[in-house]
Amino acid sequence: MTTRRPLKDFWIRTASAAAIGISFLSAIFFGGSVGLAALVAVVAALSTYELFGILRRERRLPNEVFGLAAVVAMPFAAATHGLAGLGAGFGALLVASLAWHLAFRQVRASDTAATVFGAAYVGFCLSHLVLIRQLDAGTELALATVASVWANDSFAYLVGSTLGRHKMAPRISPKKSWEGFAAGTLLTVAVWMLTGAVADVGLGAGSLAAVGAAASLAAVVGDLAESRLKREADVKDSGTLLPGHGGFLDRFDSMIVVSIVAYYALLAAGAR
Repeated sequence: MTTRRPLKDFWIRTASAAAIGISFLSAIFFGGSVGLAALVAVVAALSTYELFGILRRERRLPNEVFGLAAVVAMPFAAATHGLAGLGAGFGALLVASLAWHLAFRQVRASDTAATVFGAAYVGFCLSHLVLIRQLDAGTELALATVASVWANDSFAYLVGSTLGRHKMAPRISPKKSWEGFAAGTLLTVAVWMLTGAVADVGLGAGSLAAVGAAASLAAVVGDLAESRLKREADVKDSGTLLPGHGGFLDRFDSMIVVSIVAYYALLAAGAR
């Protein structure tokens, strides 16, 4: 029974992830930067809405209008004006949030901070996937980013659930193990190296392996960070919209951090 349950959960998670994967594959291959930005905007808005709900349980009162408007705008700003556009979108959020703070005396610093943090954590970070799509060989690199997150999450969960013995962070995420992390890292690195083997992305195997290792570490950080936020607010899942994953933030916690880390790791490796 202990083995069947993880396997059942694994297949539920995999089916849900497959539906999401098809959406991202379609956007990456056929939507261009703007099409991918539209999908990122939807995911970011739903994830940020869930995050604001978590923060409200801790008596934070983020400005959801400003925060959600920013996370929708930032992917499109990245698609149309690149990194400068993304930075301008974040700057506009910061200025608007400060003006809101000044205009209403009942607004606390923690409310303003929650607004900016929520939108930056989800929208700003995830919008870097759009920037990856704009690089040379951006289609292949964006695909590798998404595929590596899926591979890391699925393989780490399967191995960790069945073979995991050494807990990584028991106070934050009791089910996460070092065995699962090692397995996820191996497959993540393999995905990036396979991308370089089947497509001309302009990067060597060593560089791609380094990007894969960075992406795997980022995936764990994203997962644990979201788990910590939920534990502080005493909630099990961020939402209920995705079978096997909980909410959108539960499903995309890794991709949020991997997107920004992979983008700058690719730049450091020589991608342009």
